[in-house]
Amino acid sequence: MDGLHGLTADDPQWIGDYRLLSRLGSGGMGRVYLARSEGGRTVAVKLVKAELAAEEEFRERFRAEVAAARRVGGRWTAPVLDADTEAEVPWVATGYIAGPPLSEVVGTSYDGYGRAGTYGPLPEFSLRRLAYGLACALRDIHGVGLVHRDLKPSNVLLTIDGPRVIDFGIARALDAVGDQTQTRTGMVVGSPSFMSPEQVQGHRIGPASDVFCVGSVLAYAATGRQPFGSASSGVHAVMFKIAQDAPDLTGAPEGIRGLLEDCLVKDPAGRPAPEEIIGRLGLVAGDSVPGGSAASPWLPAALIASLGRHAVRLLDTDTPPGGQPPTLTTTRVAPRPTPEPEADAPSARRRRRWLPFAATAAVAAAATAVAVPLLTGGASNGERAATDIPARYIGTWSGEVLRDGTPTGQQRRFVIANGKVGEVVANSTSLGATYECRSDGKLVAVTTHDGRPALRLDTKVVRSVPAGRCAALGEHTLEAGGAGTLRWAAAGRTATLHRAGPATGTVPAALVGTWQRPTSDGTGAQRLTLKRAPAGSTVLTSVTDGPAGRCTAHAALYAAEDGRLTVGPSVIDHAAPGCVPSSTSVLRLNDDGTLRREFLGGDKQPRTYSKGS
Repeated sequence: MDGLHGLTADDPQWIGDYRLLSRLGSGGMGRVYLARSEGGRTVAVKLVKAELAAEEEFRERFRAEVAAARRVGGRWTAPVLDADTEAEVPWVATGYIAGPPLSEVVGTSYDGYGRAGTYGPLPEFSLRRLAYGLACALRDIHGVGLVHRDLKPSNVLLTIDGPRVIDFGIARALDAVGDQTQTRTGMVVGSPSFMSPEQVQGHRIGPASDVFCVGSVLAYAATGRQPFGSASSGVHAVMFKIAQDAPDLTGAPEGIRGLLEDCLVKDPAGRPAPEEIIGRLGLVAGDSVPGGSAASPWLPAALIASLGRHAVRLLDTDTPPGGQPPTLTTTRVAPRPTPEPEADAPSARRRRRWLPFAATAAVAAAATAVAVPLLTGGASNGERAATDIPARYIGTWSGEVLRDGTPTGQQRRFVIANGKVGEVVANSTSLGATYECRSDGKLVAVTTHDGRPALRLDTKVVRSVPAGRCAALGEHTLEAGGAGTLRWAAAGRTATLHRAGPATGTVPAALVGTWQRPTSDGTGAQRLTLKRAPAGSTVLTSVTDGPAGRCTAHAALYAAEDGRLTVGPSVIDHAAPGCVPSSTSVLRLNDDGTLRREFLGGDKQPRTYSKGS
């Protein structure tokens, strides 16, 4: 049921700021990976096919659809968390839903080849909750001006507390290019057995098309068959039946048959709106459970048990087998690099059960509903017994680095979580004027060599900006200091680390948005986009257009405090002649509302940007 497959030599190890764990699948849009962010959140990252990325019209629509999809709430969908639509190979990251697709549970003839499901058709009480959840998802999706266009059983995931809809709003970008079920005259996008009459006839698609698809999905969940036949009988035969014939609802429970028939009306104007579907199930447009309390199981007991096992397997997913942590990411999507010597810098590696912060450490709505302990800043009694890390050390710490008592101008940050000797329990970032190093820290011992309480870590570089800059410092020691601090020491370097609160990882609202300025020679323009993201994630993207072409780059957040934003050295995503990465920089607002960017490496003069319209 887990659908997880190991990474191959053709797969990257990183996409953006997300470390890939396994491959979830592939489709018409591209590959989908299971990944983890630096904050420990499990996500699904969809990497667009290179041939699609080469189509400018596709990029434009993909950019617009991702922007709209970000506004959809996450109660009944997989929320869009991050994306890079300007990368050479665009990608989008969504919350990972720890549950199987409806197609895998029901099985039977979904794919036209008689594959058995793990359960089979769902009972009526489950169908009612499924209908309610799908209607709520459509209400939210349509509410931001999107139409799903490809609602099918494999895009409906089942979790302990309800269904979730994925891949909403992205299919429209495929309108711009040819595909197996598209024609240049009709521009049909979708899966043949779950299209609407408007889709198969190449007519304009609106929200009512999604309602028809909900009817088809519910009929399939109720009977184990597609209501208009499977693709094995021929795509054109199925499409003809969708446009002309009545659906086959044999075996569908009587209590839900009327709703199915209404959703599957050929005329879009005759279908119920999502709000009407919610009302017909006996509810207002809220999030209550139809026909029971919020705590009532909505799936049969056997399915609930298997979902719990699935969530446990997800938490056991760690670094891909056979792969070593990468030492660099030269673009937002880097090929699997040859392992280089260890260096001193943290990555997005997270041990199983390690989700450090309550605000960002969610596996997904389904997994949180399972009685599986997740480590946070405060652990349960059972987890405390399974960790060698004193609670005093747990959290995020930051401070200035000294060498032989003299400030070096570098910053050091540690994120420490629960774990045992021999496990990775810390991530570290070393930020200099011209470099950023990230490493994983494995716990070697909980005392110094002379027996004092401390954490001794063996670190391994997992990311280096620029490539090859970072080198291992050997053993790191962390000891409790005065006034709630930690004392860090490694290779003659020391730092007094202070606990970093949430404010250090939050981009000030006044800085969020797009900023612009003319290039220094006046022949082009540069555009900066700042967004909210936790420390360690990309918050700045830049696009510079000039006579020689377009240069795009990105940089990750180190800290945000006192109205200033500190970002690491930039990484070039798409180079043009004269395009070079920038050093570590600090951004802040001027009194007149403009944005000032100062470069700590002395490689560039300070720059001033105006807020874009």
